[in-house]
Order: sequence, then structure tokens, then C-alpha cells
Amino acid sequence: MGGNLILTISVFDLFAIGIGPSSSHTVGPMRAAAQFMTLLAANPVATRATRLNVTLYGSLAATGRGHGTHRALVLGLLGQQPETVPIDEMASLVAQVHESGEVMLPGTEAAPAFLSFDPTQDIIFQSRRSLPAHPNGMRFVALDSAGNAVLESVFYSIGGGFLASENAAGEVEIHERDDVLPHEFDSGAELLAICAETGEAISEIMLRNELTLRSREAVFSELLHIWHVMQECIKAGCQRTGVMPGIKIPRRAAGLYAQLQQNPERALTDPLTIIDWVNLYALAVNEENASGGRVVTAPTNGAAGIIPAVLLYYRRFIPGANDEGVVRFLLTAGAIGTLFKKNASISGAEVGCQGEVGSACAMAAGGLAEVMGATPEQVENAAEIGMEHNLGLTCDPIGGLVQVPCIERNAMAAVKAINAARLALRGDGQHIVSLDRVIKTMRDTGRDMKTKYKETSRGGLATNVVHIPVNHIEC
Repeated sequence: MGGNLILTISVFDLFAIGIGPSSSHTVGPMRAAAQFMTLLAANPVATRATRLNVTLYGSLAATGRGHGTHRALVLGLLGQQPETVPIDEMASLVAQVHESGEVMLPGTEAAPAFLSFDPTQDIIFQSRRSLPAHPNGMRFVALDSAGNAVLESVFYSIGGGFLASENAAGEVEIHERDDVLPHEFDSGAELLAICAETGEAISEIMLRNELTLRSREAVFSELLHIWHVMQECIKAGCQRTGVMPGIKIPRRAAGLYAQLQQNPERALTDPLTIIDWVNLYALAVNEENASGGRVVTAPTNGAAGIIPAVLLYYRRFIPGANDEGVVRFLLTAGAIGTLFKKNASISGAEVGCQGEVGSACAMAAGGLAEVMGATPEQVENAAEIGMEHNLGLTCDPIGGLVQVPCIERNAMAAVKAINAARLALRGDGQHIVSLDRVIKTMRDTGRDMKTKYKETSRGGLATNVVHIPVNHIEC
């Protein structure tokens, strides 16, 4: 994508609390809609605006109904944010707009000014057309009573809830900070060089950078809060039964949890029972995500189960695990995630699932390796292994929903991340393929990948498995 480079990415950008089922298709559009309403309210043309419409392009349109993009847009136009939107009230908030056919302009509570907006008519899906900068494009337009546009904004949801927008000249701008960091790095090689020069671990380098944005106490407190939300998501997923919305696939996590609790003695004879628990953690998170629950984007919603699963594996099965280790894990994972975000993509619509599950697997592998005592070189090796063996992974969700193959794919990648960390810890950090090279390869592979394999549901499993068509799914 053209435009301004992302100079600073915080660990809190990569681990953001939001809602399912998709960071790019749900979280990003909700934020974009809220931003547009704020822009409109601050513009003098707001007095002439009488109605709104939104056009979704490319992947956003192709799988938007299955990902709940239309609902996210309505919530965003109401001023809701992914981090704070009341989960239990979302359906009623959306229903109110469908019933009234209008949304209120922000800042007009004292003398309400309403804009006409009918979600069934004013959200337009252009699945066969993409805007030039990214497959996840959306155009917001405010119109006057004669149907003339008074304000128009184009946003791109570029993965992980990140947004880019077009300025007046049509240039793409990525909205990120431009802070001066004590240890700026744009590649794995630069990160390793900093570690060698300072004698510090990757987590310590990332922490020093984070301290330019917030206090040490705030970093630890906020990361532990993120960890708490991850655990609550796992817990919720282990308790809820029934079917997931859309194509009515049964939840499995609660049943698996009951099985594992009833047979604790299996662990005495089958050491691989630990894998069952890791599978459970990942399934629980992604079933919650698929059902629109509260999740942590890590670094995307489609891959949200991998890092929590590996982190809970560390906390429960690694001797000496503690909260400080949780923070170090997340800081290390965040450092690795910045490399993918800066040099490739974490968007399934841009590079396929290798950018989502592959990036999360690499981040989890690196984080686990560090808290298990790895050197920076071994951490880099673990992350490289995690990504290398997800290269070419397509994004082909059945029915445009993050259920099949997404949920099981998170479980497989979580186990793969643990194995990657163990392989790296058995070595000395020296290896043929560097993390930088595998990130470049992932980017190049994504560019070569056909569009139908990049979150459009027009290829792969999405067309080779009998399913309910997207437009027949309850929305």
C-alpha cells in the first residue's frame, strides 16, 4: 500500500480489546464509521446533511455479511467503539436503527439532529470491485436533501483493526504515531543488533520503547488486563454450548472441557493430553470470536486464539511461570508483530491467512521461547519457524464466516507455535532462513496469491464444501 510509513507500533496496537468476529471486517469498519461521524459533526456542511450511505468494496463486501460488517457499521455510526460496546446490547442497538431508519449526529444531544439511514438500503456491497489501495475499502457519504454529496471519506481496514484513509489529494495515510523511540527497529536484523549492543532481551527492548508512551506501571497493568480479558474469553468459550450464528456449527469447546475435566488420570499415561488442553484454549477463544463475543485482537480476530492458548500453556504447564513472564511474553510477541505489520501484512484480505494465523503463530512462538529462557537469536529463530511453516496459507472461509477452517486452524497453529519454540530452544539460534527473509517471502507469496484465496469466499474450501450461501445467513 502506498502512503505514509507506520513509524511506531505499540504492543497495545497489536493487542486491542474488541469484538468478534473479525478485526478487519468488524473492528475496523466500526472505528471508521465512528470516525466519519466525528468528522461530519465537526464540519460546517453537517447542517446540510440529511442522510448517509456506505459502500463496501472487495473483500469487505464479499464476506461482509458473514463477518457482521453491516452490524459493525451501524454501531460505529451510533458512536460505539469495539473496546467498549456493550455486547449484550448490540443486537437491540442495531434493531433500533433498522426500525427508526435514522442515526443521530454526535454532539447534538441537546437539540438532536438526525440523519436518514436505512441499513438494508444504504449499505451497498460491491464485492466485484476493489478500491486501489487495499481490498478492504469503504466509502462513507453524507448527502443533502437533493442527493448531493456534502462530505465523503474513504477508509481502508488494513488488518488488526488498523485504519488508513485517503486525504484530499487521494493519497493514503496510515493513522499511527510518530514518536521518537530509544530503540527504533524496522527489521529482525536491526532488533538482534540492538539486543547484541545492549545485552538485553527482546522484551526489554520493546519495554523501553513502550516507556516513551506510558509508565512502567501502566505497561504492566494494561498488559495484565489484556491477559485477563484473554482468560475471560477462554473461560466463556469453555462454558457456552449450542451453535454458532450463521451456518449453525455446534460449539465444541465446552464438550472438550468437560471430557478433560472428567479424565485427569489420562495425563499420567498420555503426556500429549497437554495438546488437548492447548486445543481447547484456542477453540474456546475462536468460538467466542465467531459468535461476536469480547476478544483480544492478537494481532487479528481471525487468529485471536493462538496467543492466548500458548500463553495459558506457559502459565499452567511451564514451571516458574508468573505474571512477569506473561508481560515479557506479550512484549516479545508485540516486537515480532511489528515486523510483520511494517514489512508485510496481517490482513487476510491482502495476503491470505498466512498473514493472520502465520503472524500470530510466529508471535506466539517467539514469546514462548523468550519466557522459556531463549536468547534473542533463538527467539528470532522460533518466530521464523512459526511463520515458515504457515507460508502459502489461504483465507477461504466457508460462507464468509470465521468458523471453518478458522477455528481449528487456530488450534493447529497454537500447537505449532509451541513446537517452534521447542525446536529453537534445542538449537543455538543459527539457521539458514532469517525472520526477515520469511516475512518478505510471506509478503511476496501474498502478492502472487489469487484474489479468490484472500478472504473473498470465492475459492478453496469456501467453494468445495456444501454450505448455506452468505445471503441466506441470518444477519
